[in-house]
Amino acid sequence: MLKIAIDVTSLRSKPSGIGVYITNLVYALIKLQSESNFNLSLVYQPSFKKWLRGDLSPGYNQNFSLDTRCLPLPVTVSNLLTNFPNPILSLLEPCLGSPDILQGTDHFVYPSQKSKNILTIHDLTFIKYPQFVNSIVKTYYSRLQKCLKWTDLIITFSENTQQEISYYFNISPDKIKITPQASRFGITPPPNVDKSQVNYDFSLPYLLLISTLEPRKNIVNLIKAFNYLKKREKIPHNLVLIGQKGWHYQPILEAIAESPYTENIYHLDYLKDELVVLFYRQADVFVYPSYYEGFGLPVLEAMTLETPVVTSNRSCLPEIAQDAALLINPDDYQELATAILRVISDKQLRQELIRRGKIRSSLYSWSKTAQTTLEAYQLLA
Repeated sequence: MLKIAIDVTSLRSKPSGIGVYITNLVYALIKLQSESNFNLSLVYQPSFKKWLRGDLSPGYNQNFSLDTRCLPLPVTVSNLLTNFPNPILSLLEPCLGSPDILQGTDHFVYPSQKSKNILTIHDLTFIKYPQFVNSIVKTYYSRLQKCLKWTDLIITFSENTQQEISYYFNISPDKIKITPQASRFGITPPPNVDKSQVNYDFSLPYLLLISTLEPRKNIVNLIKAFNYLKKREKIPHNLVLIGQKGWHYQPILEAIAESPYTENIYHLDYLKDELVVLFYRQADVFVYPSYYEGFGLPVLEAMTLETPVVTSNRSCLPEIAQDAALLINPDDYQELATAILRVISDKQLRQELIRRGKIRSSLYSWSKTAQTTLEAYQLLA
């Protein structure tokens, strides 16, 4: 039986982005275990701060009911030790549980000598747009170059990212497996959602963005487009931003505070899934003008929940959205405003985007993600 270990180090109690991927992949693989010949386990490395305190507990609260092992060395230290020969990394390898295959899920895979190693690369923001990442993420390029020395296969999520990885690291596309992600939400509305949990009056129409607040998401230009529409077109809508504060979020909060329509802009921070679904479903349009994505999961989530989408014409977003969204130049806030206005003022266009979005999103599921991931494992078996 094939023994597979998945690194869940990046999983947090409030998952977003990579955490959503890890959570849904693990649950979907658990369902596959009963019908496929493999055994699944989890490994994690403590954060540097927790390690210094002697706390080796994981950074998440999900109960996967799987064998879970701690490799008692932070990723930052593991990465540092790979710079020179030493016995420490190999001595700690038994902590992994002797898997046949180890999947690193966040731009790092432990240098295991006794297993086949899979490296997951979500995107190449640190190469394409280094101005949009913090100092830690800027080190990912050198980290990946080292990891590739002991990597047997790469997993990524779109053809666009596959091509970029192949180009920037001079790797054959045959060694890069695409395992598209999927919406974490089903089509059935969650029952008995308590709207009083959030400070918003749902009788007021709104434009929606769900994302970590960071420069790459192009939220300042979205606020400019919103200001333009309020002033020129007198739209009755609010703008709702849902997501945690990320790196360099201050200019976004300043743009909100300086907007003439600041009272119409709501930042609601991190919300539970059932409330996120509610906001998706009742939005007049989901706007995602990101400069760069490795997959663009929120676009697919909006389509699953029957919300029309306006998104960027950059990176993988046209590949994921295709004809089920209006695509805009993210540098042009007036073009963004025009697309938003088309959706909220043209009922026929709105319904057509919803119809196409349902068709498009139906092509993706986490069970398919798990199956294509299992196929990647089997390539190394």
